[in-house]
Amino acid sequence: MVRIITDSASDIDIELAKNMGVTVVPMEISFGDEVYKDCYELSVEEFYKKLIESDEIPKTSQINPFTFEEVFDEVEKSGDSAVVILMSSKLSGTYQSAVMAAAGDYDNIYIVDSLNVTVGEQCLVLYALKLRDKGLGAKEIADEIDAIKGNVKVIALLNTLEYLKKGGRISSTAALAGGLLSIKPVVAVENGEVVILGKARGSKNGNNMLRELIEKSGGIDFEMPILLGYTGLERTMLDKYVQDSRKLWEKGTSNLSVIRVGSTIGTHVGPGAIALGFLPKQGS
Repeated sequence: MVRIITDSASDIDIELAKNMGVTVVPMEISFGDEVYKDCYELSVEEFYKKLIESDEIPKTSQINPFTFEEVFDEVEKSGDSAVVILMSSKLSGTYQSAVMAAAGDYDNIYIVDSLNVTVGEQCLVLYALKLRDKGLGAKEIADEIDAIKGNVKVIALLNTLEYLKKGGRISSTAALAGGLLSIKPVVAVENGEVVILGKARGSKNGNNMLRELIEKSGGIDFEMPILLGYTGLERTMLDKYVQDSRKLWEKGTSNLSVIRVGSTIGTHVGPGAIALGFLPKQGS
């Protein structure tokens, strides 16, 4: 049996993962002295409630090699093989921890640096499941994920600069000015890193910029996984975006999959952000 393993930064729902046969290895979140296993000891909803109430930004910790060794030992004892799809090595040391854990001891574990996170990483997990259902072996799946991972597009619109300020990524002055001007940063994951593509004045212009970026990429391949995500406790911003951008979806799919983006990214962007992960049409 081929197992698919990922980390909680992929933001795949734990119950859904269990039903699909995906193992989710949790990162750790700390609010001061309180430490939780992501998703298992602190739900996404509980995380955002704490985030909103807290004056300090929480910290997320990479998964250590010992944790991966325990997972890999269980795979080996069962006589299975595994494809391990992890968040970008440029954003966390989790991938390196898995490589260290597997070094020289397992010949049935294949580790993939997704060069992505949240909706982008989860798109690759869902594609791996598709390949497994087709009967591909672990190495074949890992090779295919490696081959397409650079094509995954993730773009996002942030609703606030407050959490970037709390995390020390921008100054208080920049955050104040951005708030007064209703500046909405548009970000993407490129080559495994988060980059700012532009700054829109207000949500409407931000949504327009997201649509333009999708069109510029060549459009969405609806034969491949596509995911929408949102941060926070409610999805008003996302629903508005879906409605405003319906021309992008109506001919491709009537069933858009939506996830709530968890702590790894939510810590830094705060509530009200929306994100899209997809693969562009072939040849684009």
